[in-house]
Amino acid sequence: MPTIIPIRDLRKTSEISELAHKKQEPIFITKNGYSDLVVMSAELYEHFMEIHKVDQSIHNAELEVEEGAEPISLNTAKEILDKKYYG
Repeated sequence: MPTIIPIRDLRKTSEISELAHKKQEPIFITKNGYSDLVVMSAELYEHFMEIHKVDQSIHNAELEVEEGAEPISLNTAKEILDKKYYG
């Protein structure tokens, strides 16, 4: 079940930080009863960004194959991604 707190509770920064690190899931902040913000730990954000990079790379590869590119091996793909994202 998602954690939902009202915006007025944002004053409790230490408690929210502790909760975000403990639960390792997004905390939804509401304003006037409607979803307004999402707070999460930096570690969780980085995890989501890594997943996004992989998903985006798969999507791009699928588009390239649809346009006629030759598929490459997994090892070659990993080498290309490592160079692209990690220099």
